[in-house]
Formats: sequence, structure tokens, C-alpha cells
Amino acid sequence: MNIIELNKGIQIKHNNGDIVNVEEIPITHEFADQIYIRKMVMQKGQAVAGAKHKHKHVWFLIKGKVTIKENNEVVDHIAPCYTISKPGAKRIIYAHEESVFINIHKNPDNIKNIKELEKQIVELWHS
Repeated sequence: MNIIELNKGIQIKHNNGDIVNVEEIPITHEFADQIYIRKMVMQKGQAVAGAKHKHKHVWFLIKGKVTIKENNEVVDHIAPCYTISKPGAKRIIYAHEESVFINIHKNPDNIKNIKELEKQIVELWHS
């Protein structure tokens, strides 16, 4: 993993375009029949650049306030809310306070290997 230092002590962690999993932004995984549930918890001041999603899915903001830049649009979201995300969506998310996201993805083969699911669900930015 690489770290880019910006001004004012801000750091961006990246993995050359691959999905980054860091302790500071915990991600948990749950499964239901043909459904993959991905939960992400962000703290105030954290930012995440998401991967490009391959299919339509739903995400819920169940706690907090975030600003999301998706394509050329910037929108503030305050929990509780949800959005239907379109294929090709790339998001940059900034948390104004502790925020909890839940993404719901189709999983027709009931795959539980996270790396395999990620290959089916997203394209990495460098792809």
C-alpha cells in the first residue's frame, strides 16, 4: 500500500488502483440468499474513492452525513437515505461525521469469496 501526503497533514492511501482495505475504514461482509451486503464505516474527515460498479445496485446511508461526487455531480446525503446506483458509477465520498454505508449487491451464485465477488461487482479505476 502506498501513501500520498497532501497539505495540512492529509494522507491518501492507495494500492495502485486496486481495492484498499484499511483498519481506519472497516468493511464487513454479510450474505443472504443471492445477496451480498457490504458495510463500510467512515469517521469524520475520511474520504474514499470507490471502484466503478458494473451493475445497478442499492446503497443505504444509515448513519451520518456525507458529500458524494459521482461523475460531475456533487450531492450531500444525510442519513437515513438510500440511492439506486447505476452501472458505471464512480464515487468519491467525504464523511462530515461518522457515517455508515450499506451496499446491497446481487450474488446469484451465493459466492462468499470476497475477491471473487469484487471481480464480478466492480472494475478497478486502472482497468
